[in-house]
Amino acid sequence: MKSISEISALIKNADITDLEAILEEYGSDERSGVVKAVQSGRKRIEALENEKKRIYALSEYERKYADFGLICGIDEVGRGPLAGPVVAGAVILPKDCDILYINDSKQVPEKMREKLYDEIKSKAVACAVGHASPQRIDEINILQATYEAMREAIKNLGVEPDILLNDAVNIPGVDIKQVPIIKGDAKSISIGAASIYAKVTRDREMQEYDAMYPEYGFAKHVGYGTAAHIAAIKEYGPCPIHRRSFIGKFI
Repeated sequence: MKSISEISALIKNADITDLEAILEEYGSDERSGVVKAVQSGRKRIEALENEKKRIYALSEYERKYADFGLICGIDEVGRGPLAGPVVAGAVILPKDCDILYINDSKQVPEKMREKLYDEIKSKAVACAVGHASPQRIDEINILQATYEAMREAIKNLGVEPDILLNDAVNIPGVDIKQVPIIKGDAKSISIGAASIYAKVTRDREMQEYDAMYPEYGFAKHVGYGTAAHIAAIKEYGPCPIHRRSFIGKFI
């Protein structure tokens, strides 16, 4: 007979596809440690089923527009920061997408975002980003720069979508059917995937800028206007990636 610690480790480390059979095997073991391990395993299965239900609900718009061949989610990251680019993501997921844990990128922990970025990149029909630099933002304003980044992301897909599901906006200058969805990154799996793809891309770029301009702490705040960031701007002045139109009151 296996010890309690052996069974507990087996259940804890089991692949979710094997877990049900393992729990069935040890479900009648009355030792308290095994009972707790089995209960923990049951909670894992329940959590997975709940996540599958959540993802199904998150795919409501994709089901609604299923008659369109290529459904592309569009979202942006970085409209608010004082420094760095605005980055738009465009993602076309397969019709039978099985990626779990997609959500608004702000609701997903960093490690999970990194994992999902790789999974999205691997499984998507197509995915791409578009950028608008700080200089471009200053030149044409943040809203127009965001639209420009979105158009670039669509162009960079390499295929033309049949419909765009956008987070809240209608993108000017795009001759593809568009569906703006308020808070779409939390309501559409395609927009959520685009949000994560753009967020990870931009965060990685801000890590690179941190190495170039370490005095500003870009790795921590990714350009947003934290107290430490504002203090650094006042002390050192702006660097080349600061948005001059955003920091006028600090310099």
